[in-house]
Amino acid sequence: MDFILNLLNDEIRRVEAQFREDLTSRVPLIRKVGEYVLASGGKRVRPMMLLLSARLAGYQGDAHIGLASVVEFIHTATLLHDDVVDSAVLRRGQDSANAVWGNEASVLVGDFLFAKSFSIMVRAGNLDVLKSLADATTQMAEGEVLQLISTSDVELQEEHYIEVVQNKTAVLLSAASRCGAILGGCSVEDEEALAAFGMDLGIAFQFMDDALDYVADQSEFGKECGHDLLEGKVTLPLIHALRHCTAEEHEKVTAIVEQEVLPDEDLQYVVALIHSYDGIGYTQKKAKILVESAKSHLVAFAECPAKEALVRLADYVVSRNH
Repeated sequence: MDFILNLLNDEIRRVEAQFREDLTSRVPLIRKVGEYVLASGGKRVRPMMLLLSARLAGYQGDAHIGLASVVEFIHTATLLHDDVVDSAVLRRGQDSANAVWGNEASVLVGDFLFAKSFSIMVRAGNLDVLKSLADATTQMAEGEVLQLISTSDVELQEEHYIEVVQNKTAVLLSAASRCGAILGGCSVEDEEALAAFGMDLGIAFQFMDDALDYVADQSEFGKECGHDLLEGKVTLPLIHALRHCTAEEHEKVTAIVEQEVLPDEDLQYVVALIHSYDGIGYTQKKAKILVESAKSHLVAFAECPAKEALVRLADYVVSRNH
């Protein structure tokens, strides 16, 4: 990541300053909650995607700074809402906003961030950018509902799970890349290539999160091992294990997942089952394939520091350990 951060050093600083400016409100609690979540250690992958795509497309203006702030605002709003839906108490190793200020404040500040994002986009005046991010936000909401109705579903198929991931997570990375292309006036083909890069990378990013969840060190990853299962989320490592386990093991997992409260020994049983059927290795392998696919979408672009940074960002996704 050092190469990317050095390349984008000035722009990232400007985006961070834009966060603070965009959080301006007559209501002090909005700034307090917003700054708390935005300062909690996010990797800023989505703003980086937009900034690097704009560079790759040859963009020379300043609108990419505000839009990079917008995509992180949209992401942060979904995190605030996610933590309420999931009754989460930790986010990136610290108390979640809803644990500190309550569910009501988290939902309402999330609403503010969504509304502010669209206010900024409208002021920017680019209808293609507005359409891209509006469509992405709509799909993200659909992805949240898809995930909700899939809660504790041990019959969930991999194809359906990928649909959830595309809508809930990957679509915003795709839109961030597309917006950079739009700003730079790319051809339709190059715009679609960058959008496809973001989509593949977004799915890979979520797959790595899924894998890391089952090997997580709370002090490093910010949540306990098996946290997804505690929230009733059936993710790719478990889907793979359930596809290959015995009928007796499948029945036991079904009974475990249906419980209101998950005892530690039951959680450990599922984690051990996932390891025994190499659900983590399978998920990481799928992520690596997607990263190679993502990089293939950049072939048409000339070699330059921005392209190298996007390739390195893709490699980082499958090499990270938190």
